[in-house]
Amino acid sequence: MNVEKLKIEREPVFNKARLIMGLSGWMDGGDVSTGTVKYIRKQLGAGQFAHIEPAGFYIYNFPGPMDISALFRPETRINNGLIENLTLPTNIFYCSEKNDLILFSGKEPNLAWEAYADCVFGLCTKFNVREIFFIGSVAGLTPHTREPRMTFSMSDAKLKSLLPQQGIRLSNYEGPASITTYLTSRSAKEGVSMLNMVAEIPAYVQGYNPRCIEAAIRTLSRLLDLHVSIDELRETCDEFEKKLTDIVSTQPELAKKVAELEEDYDNQVFDTEMGDLKDWLQQKGIRLD
Repeated sequence: MNVEKLKIEREPVFNKARLIMGLSGWMDGGDVSTGTVKYIRKQLGAGQFAHIEPAGFYIYNFPGPMDISALFRPETRINNGLIENLTLPTNIFYCSEKNDLILFSGKEPNLAWEAYADCVFGLCTKFNVREIFFIGSVAGLTPHTREPRMTFSMSDAKLKSLLPQQGIRLSNYEGPASITTYLTSRSAKEGVSMLNMVAEIPAYVQGYNPRCIEAAIRTLSRLLDLHVSIDELRETCDEFEKKLTDIVSTQPELAKKVAELEEDYDNQVFDTEMGDLKDWLQQKGIRLD
């Protein structure tokens, strides 16, 4: 196992540590993956104790149109002709010893998935972590006026016993894989169980989505028997939904689409291909990444 890039800064003591993962990149629409970890970290006062160095895991210079290549390049801030900041990707482990919890916030690697996974599992081995929970998100048909849907996948069928018996959707998917799929495929061999939760965010809503983050935190709290206050987030969610509803009401085409989504949602009609809505969004220049 290649753990050269894993750097342990201090060694907290756990009784039975669990790991929650959030990653920016492909499955972080609405900032649900990274935003969920960030909110829990702040609420629990979790402090940094380890990190994975970025060198060798990322492509910085990707050829193509500027809007595409900009997704890969490091961020910088230049003020009055002087470079004030150059931000490289970060992969940081935080912990709350009181809650036997490790939180990981990182960026999905472009390269060397095997070595990146070695670092994650290397930390699990060192601190005897036997359970990993990943939260992610994808654009879908859930309207902003309804509870976000959650889809689950896992490393072992036994993990289904952790889930409520009603209202659970198990993933049925074929297509390009993410780093979390790779981690899940390896986890059993590494002596770790892994459960992935993917929130379905409204495809027509761009940017930070507090409602889906709140739903993710509630789900994680139940699964891990974890107490995280969502009072602060609840107020943001109410404002978020009201503003969205006001905006939708001024756009008849979109209002009609949302009404159709609400009817399908209430009748439990699922269409993962998004059909007409996807075409409509593309016509309006709204990207689904």
